[in-house]
This record gives sequence, C-alpha cells and structure tokens, in this order.
Amino acid sequence: MAAVATCGGDAGSAGSAVATASKSNVTSFQRRGPRASGTNDSGPRLVSITGTRPSVRNGQLLVSTGLPALDQLLGGGLAVGTVLLIEEDKYNIYSSLLFKYFLAEGIVNGHTLLVASANEDPANILQELPAPLLDDNCKKEFDEDVYNRKTPESNIKMKIAWRYQLLPKMEIGPVSSSRFGHYYDASKRIPQELIEASKWHGFFLPEKIPSTLKVEPCSLTHGYIKLLQFIQNIIYEEGFDGSNPQKKQKNILRIGIQNLGSPLWGDDICCTENGDSSHSLTKFLYVLRGLLRTSLSVCIITMPTHLIQNKAVIAHITNLSDIVVGLESFIGSERETNPLYKDYHGLIHIRQIPRLNNLVCDESDVKDLGFKLKRNQGVSIATFLDDPRKKLFSCLFQLLEVAYIPWLMASSSVFKFLCYQLSGFFPASL
Repeated sequence: MAAVATCGGDAGSAGSAVATASKSNVTSFQRRGPRASGTNDSGPRLVSITGTRPSVRNGQLLVSTGLPALDQLLGGGLAVGTVLLIEEDKYNIYSSLLFKYFLAEGIVNGHTLLVASANEDPANILQELPAPLLDDNCKKEFDEDVYNRKTPESNIKMKIAWRYQLLPKMEIGPVSSSRFGHYYDASKRIPQELIEASKWHGFFLPEKIPSTLKVEPCSLTHGYIKLLQFIQNIIYEEGFDGSNPQKKQKNILRIGIQNLGSPLWGDDICCTENGDSSHSLTKFLYVLRGLLRTSLSVCIITMPTHLIQNKAVIAHITNLSDIVVGLESFIGSERETNPLYKDYHGLIHIRQIPRLNNLVCDESDVKDLGFKLKRNQGVSIATFLDDPRKKLFSCLFQLLEVAYIPWLMASSSVFKFLCYQLSGFFPASL
C-alpha cells in the first residue's frame, strides 16, 4: 500500500524519495533498521561453543559436570566462570569419580583441560577416565571429529573450492553434534584416540617444585603460587580471557584440581586446628575465582574437608566457592549393613549453589539425596528417605494402599487424619 501511495503522488516527491533512498542505501525491498546499512550496530552475536548452552533463568553460559543428574540439581549445569568444590568422602572413591567425569566430559566436547595434582601424574589421570556411552549417531560424529583434528590443514583445503578458501569461517546456530551432558561407563576406559586428539595441560606438583627448595615466609605456599602462575599463563596465552579478538574458534578451559588443601600441597590446614597456612588456602581461592570470572574457564576442586578441624576455615572456604557439594559414603559406616540404605552407596549434600546475577540463590526443597554407582550407567541421584521414621511411615502407607480397607478409604478426610496422626506417633529414637 505504501508503494501505491507513492506512485499516486507527483513526480517531484517521488523523485526526491528515490534520491533519498539511494543516498541512504535503502530500497523498498530492504528492511529499515540498523542492519540495513551493512554494519553490525546491534552488537556481537552469541557465539556458539560446543558442549555449552545458555541458562534459561539468567542467560549465563553453562557446561555439564559430566553427570546429568547433578546438572539438574545445579539449575541446568555448571556456569562458566565459577568454582565447584567437592567435599571428598573419607576414602576418596566417589569424589575422584566425579572429578574424572568432569574431565571426560571436556574431552568428549573438545574442551581444553588443565589437570593439577600433587600425588598423581595428570597423564595417568587421563588414562583412567571412564568411557562415554554413545549411540550410533554420536559415534559417527565423534569419528569424524577425531579425523578432522588429525587431518592436516593442507589436505582439508584441497577439498574446498579455491574461491572460498579466503572467506572467514562462520558458525550458524549451535553445533548439531554437541549434546549437553553424557553418560559414562565406569568399567571401561575412554578411547585412546580421543585423548590423543584432545588438548590438555598438566600440573604435577613434584615436577614443578624441587625437593631442595628453600621455603620463604609468604602469604601463599610455593605450590599455590606456582599453580596460580600456571593457570594465569594458560588463560592469557591461549586467549581464554578474550584478549585475542582475532581468534575465530572460541573454546572452554576446564580446570581440575585434585586434593587441594592436603599436606601434599604443602598446606598444614589439615594437620593442626590453627594452621599457619589457613589463610593461604583462602587467598588462593580468592585469586583463582578472580581469574575465572574474567575468562571462559570453569573449575572443579576436590578437597578433604573432613580432615579440617577448624570449622571457621570451612565456612570461609564455602563462601569463596560458588558451588559446594558434599559426598558421604556408606563404606565403613553402620549404614553400609542397614537394610534401609541397601539401594544406595552414599548421600550427596548440596551445601551451596551459585547466586549469579541474583540477590539470592535458589534452594531445593529436597534435602535428602542419595547416589548409587552403576558400572555401565554411571552415577544416579535420587531422593532418599534419610529419616527411618519416614521410611517406616512410607511402608505403612503402602500397606494401607495394598490392603485397601473399604471403610477407611471411603472417607478421604478420615484417611488423611489418621495419616497425620501416624506421622507423629513414632518416637524420635526409633
């Protein structure tokens, strides 16, 4: 209708309109807006990175922890730029397994890894990662991905027409081969081809610090200083801080630190109640979180908090971490032989979840969570009836449903009243 009205007017007005349109490079077949002039005035587009997705709540970029059940508890995944602290179980069995799930998820998605340990060589840790459970489509995509990583760049260029070689590579929409979160088989090891095709950096403390080093008094232990310098160099040199805008392919840096705060790191926080290095660990976490906030990095830390005697230090460490998850194993405890806990291997406690771009954090109503390890299906997390009174009441409720007493089920109000009375009938010592 706008074109008809323009033609119906005098020729002078039509000619001036055409001249104005030609000067502004706008025609009747183009949409008026900031993108019509050819310049990107609307700001940069959201870059798609394999193995990530934006949060539906605050738009924060999320990565998977390697355990889909834990991702759901954390609000969809682990936010980029945050620290996940795992409180180790007494025998360091299940916390080490979650640590390996996190690293294996990074290898599957092609993320860069940084593995730091004081008692085990990072190369050996990678060899012990669990194998992902993939369907036929995912296996085909992974085979093509590994082939593309190994194929020299000259061979790839031969497959492209010469006139398109100089054009910049662009990503349109999310990568189709990326699936957020995978399941792993703890009884098998990750294929060697994936490890060889991945990019990783290792920090082994005995190799970084000689045994004859003279320790000088400092606010940080020498091991923590070396580790912070190592992490900072990787972030800055490889452009994870965004300092290299010419880099076309952006990626995520996954940092894994094992047994932080143990005596192997030169920290005496676990040996004495008032350790001299109690502030050394907290300062390390403070500086580390500052590095993560300004980079495309995410970190997972396992810490033997059950050995730390000072509760004030534990509270300070919790405040310096974004997410805190505690693991309680049934091995060696009375619950291991208790029939009420036979379906689970331990409890998982969500101590703290992040409050990114929010004044308060979301808290789950479910507090009793149990986990169970399945060799060929990974770790499963489910609601656990921790209180024996709840378990007994649940059994009685199921018994009433099976018996289906007609006179009791006839009136729902009477049935609810009896259930309420039964819930508070049993003593606390039961």
